[in-house]
Amino acid sequence: MEQSIRRLTLEDFPFLEAMETGIEDDYVKRIFERLVTTENNRLYGLFLDNQLTSVCGYTIFADCYAMIGRIRSDIRFRGQALATQLTIYVRDEAFKLPRIQWVGANTQEENEAARRVLEKTGFRECSTLYSATTQDLSKLESNGVPWQEIYGLDQKKSWIYKLYIQTGKVFPYECYYPFPASKDLFSEDKLAEWSFYENETRTRVLITKKDFKKYHYLHAIYPWNDLMEQDGLWETISKNYKNLSSETEEKTYIWMDLTKDQVQSFPEEHAFELPSPWMLYGVWRKENTNYLHDNKENIPLSQ
Repeated sequence: MEQSIRRLTLEDFPFLEAMETGIEDDYVKRIFERLVTTENNRLYGLFLDNQLTSVCGYTIFADCYAMIGRIRSDIRFRGQALATQLTIYVRDEAFKLPRIQWVGANTQEENEAARRVLEKTGFRECSTLYSATTQDLSKLESNGVPWQEIYGLDQKKSWIYKLYIQTGKVFPYECYYPFPASKDLFSEDKLAEWSFYENETRTRVLITKKDFKKYHYLHAIYPWNDLMEQDGLWETISKNYKNLSSETEEKTYIWMDLTKDQVQSFPEEHAFELPSPWMLYGVWRKENTNYLHDNKENIPLSQ
């Protein structure tokens, strides 16, 4: 059978509908038009003769990060490493854009098949984070005084530089989309849009921002393990959440990206939902070039 890979267009929707993926009510079908027509999205397909067997794409964030996703395989063609071939192809297509400096993907820890695919692409594990959500913080509050909001752009930049840019630590840029930090991830417009709160001693900071992924979210970011030791932290998050809920008048949640150590610090009666944690994999442009040089004879990049 003749194998080919190409970028998908609106006219390819019937091929997608003919795939047997085993996924009921697949959201990729619902947003297919956006994935193939908007500037920051790309979607590719691997065909055998005239049959679409695998789908994979990427979305661009902050103009220089590309997150791979929407990986789908026809169950009738599994076991042939087609998804791996397509993912490698998509990775290299993303790096053909000169501005892209990092390419990666996010998958749940329990999805061992997807993790194997990502490891075969040369991606390295960057972080493991729970996407913790709740609508109730009452079990964590302790009548503390909410923290003081800071508004100065220089103050915000100082915290971001210290915690993320200087360390390269993974930053939860959006719900579902964390990235290893660089200065390119933090535009002045974004910093002005996000809210920053300092504790009384100015030794801790909480960052909150609004997000929408099917539901409204207050995305709260706190990178230390002492979640249960900081007076006023949960009261600050709760106050922000209540304000956002009143503003949206729709179903709204709190979202926090938490490490396993942070989750272990919670009391048993906490109300966070904790599905299988998400594992971020990725590679910087320089690392990718080295990987291709070392493995160019061993991995099929395209057909």
